[in-house]
Amino acid sequence: MNQDNLLIAGKTYRSRLLIGTGKYRDFSETRAAVEASGAEIITIAIRRSNIGQNPNEPNLLDILPPSRYTLLPNTAGCYSANDAVRTLRLARELLNGHSLVKLEVLGDPQSLYPNVVETIAAAKILVAEGFQVMVYTSDDPIVAKQLEDVGCVAIMPLASLIGSGMGILNPWNLQLIMERVQVPVIVDAGVGTASDAAIAMELGCHGVLMNTAIAAAQQPVWMASAMKAAVEAGRLAYLAGRMPKKLYSASPSSPVSGLIS
Repeated sequence: MNQDNLLIAGKTYRSRLLIGTGKYRDFSETRAAVEASGAEIITIAIRRSNIGQNPNEPNLLDILPPSRYTLLPNTAGCYSANDAVRTLRLARELLNGHSLVKLEVLGDPQSLYPNVVETIAAAKILVAEGFQVMVYTSDDPIVAKQLEDVGCVAIMPLASLIGSGMGILNPWNLQLIMERVQVPVIVDAGVGTASDAAIAMELGCHGVLMNTAIAAAQQPVWMASAMKAAVEAGRLAYLAGRMPKKLYSASPSSPVSGLIS
């Protein structure tokens, strides 16, 4: 397990848990949750976070310095390819040429379901401009392959709707995606508790990204610790290889030879 690192865009990470920075009560809770999670990649919503746009306001970079974390600016709140591209160009300026980004283009404000047509259009522009694009998308394996072909460095299919906490509703599609693409597949959106994260990893996903599941918990820092353990346990279980399921058949766990008759 010591050498089982996550590789994204040529860089290795020990943690396979990625977390967001929204919805916490204050910066102190944000920092405590991030530290408890062990996450090394931290997402930042450019439209909703101050990372230098407003010099007189508290700056998220003060508690999450780029020297310690890989910051992943995202396009949360964008509903068109043009808005998403413009937002990530701003992020690159604010973060001194930072190129690793998370692209998400939403279809509507109610479901927050991805608009895959606009997502693909934005991905083409961003990749051509030298961005390393991790992309939020539906759990459609055809779309996932198209996004890989465009040049995205990670595919991030939803497990269920953003912020719903409904867990993994379609594990079969996630497996289809993993069979078709070569870049990392990271479950994004819908995780509600630790068992959801463990299931994602047991399926063979390369990582899990979450925000609300931790930030909206009654004890966010405790939940962050739970998610760290769940991702590690799920990954180890996947590597270990689970026993096959046997319908209508039992197998005793103790030896049957040498029994006293």
